[in-house]
Amino acid sequence: MFFFLFFGVAECFLLAAMSLDRYFAICYPLHYTIIMSSRVCRSLVAGSYICGTAVALVHSLTMFSSPLCGSTIDHFFCEIQPFLDLHCGNTFLREIQVIVVAVFAILSPFLLIIYSYIRIIATILHMASAESRQKAFSTCSSHLLVVALFYGTASSMYLQPKYSYCASVDKFLSLSYSVVTPLLNPIIYSLRSKEVKGALKKKWRKTNFVWK
Repeated sequence: MFFFLFFGVAECFLLAAMSLDRYFAICYPLHYTIIMSSRVCRSLVAGSYICGTAVALVHSLTMFSSPLCGSTIDHFFCEIQPFLDLHCGNTFLREIQVIVVAVFAILSPFLLIIYSYIRIIATILHMASAESRQKAFSTCSSHLLVVALFYGTASSMYLQPKYSYCASVDKFLSLSYSVVTPLLNPIIYSLRSKEVKGALKKKWRKTNFVWK
């Protein structure tokens, strides 16, 4: 549970840090190297992992401090909501804790991402040439797709009350953001590379030639 929460929360804040990077690159291009120095980048990464550690420790310690009335979790890993079902007695305070932490760890970075992209879109729309607008949009497209995949499933998991919990839906959403999204990340980000696009086109032409 600790490592799952640690990497999940760190991912939320890293995505927010990446949106800030794109915000400064597009909105303040002449000051970008000064604002996003290597020291600032290291601080953003370190802050993301510190937040991940703090949230994972709080959740792990509090979740395992209460007595359990069972030993089998109806899930393929130690997820919070199925683990709450094993707790004896009233779990209302634990559910409030999950929602409060989710607001901090999921909603806060997401709002920062939304704000960054509102400013980015406003800047792009004021650009003079269509080529500049297209280049700016292509810079953000891969990050936006990853944000939509990750936050779409994670927020629907942790920002819902317990009474709306469904085990089968929960397993599907958990699989989406814990397995599918990380597997797609390298593909999504690498498709922006000209070398990768060129290699794929070359492979596609060879395949068509073989079939013909």
